[in-house]
Amino acid sequence: MERITPAEGVMKPYYTISWEVFRRVDDMAKGTVKIIAEPGKQEMVIEREVDAPREIVFRAFTDPELYAQWIGPRGLTTDIKTFEARTGGSYRYKQTDKDGNTYAFHGVYHEVSPPERIIDTFEYEGLPEPGHAVLEIMRFEELPGNRTKLVGKSVFFSVEDRDGMMESGMEEGMEDSYSRLDELLERMKVQR
Repeated sequence: MERITPAEGVMKPYYTISWEVFRRVDDMAKGTVKIIAEPGKQEMVIEREVDAPREIVFRAFTDPELYAQWIGPRGLTTDIKTFEARTGGSYRYKQTDKDGNTYAFHGVYHEVSPPERIIDTFEYEGLPEPGHAVLEIMRFEELPGNRTKLVGKSVFFSVEDRDGMMESGMEEGMEDSYSRLDELLERMKVQR
């Protein structure tokens, strides 16, 4: 039987955020994740621009071999267990740190519309009780100069769930993931 690392205090290395994120950020510098999380709301909006055409970016989100190369912070190894990036499909992956702690995640794809949108659920398996799924919508907006703007909206089961994610270290993990995505997209553009 696999052992999933519980959430209490363990997610800190995986995700990091400060309450400062509750302010609106007006300028998004290249390579910076913009997070909008207003107090008392169950949602968060995440925006990030990347220097690649949206078809390539969409592929990095829907191809399991590519996805495993960028999702999560550096120092974690991602093992894709299931990855059916299609409407009605599902996914599950585990990430392991250098100390052997394992973090597992799963969800269901409600809509996959290349290269425009993905709607799915996301759930961390290490919480004390299951059922704290997040509904996620990721839009891939085409920008001039073969660039793409990612706009993700996450709606949580409760305000407490959203705030718990915010306190877990999410911002740092997200910045690291998107930095890894940038590196992968550069390699993909060279290979074209």
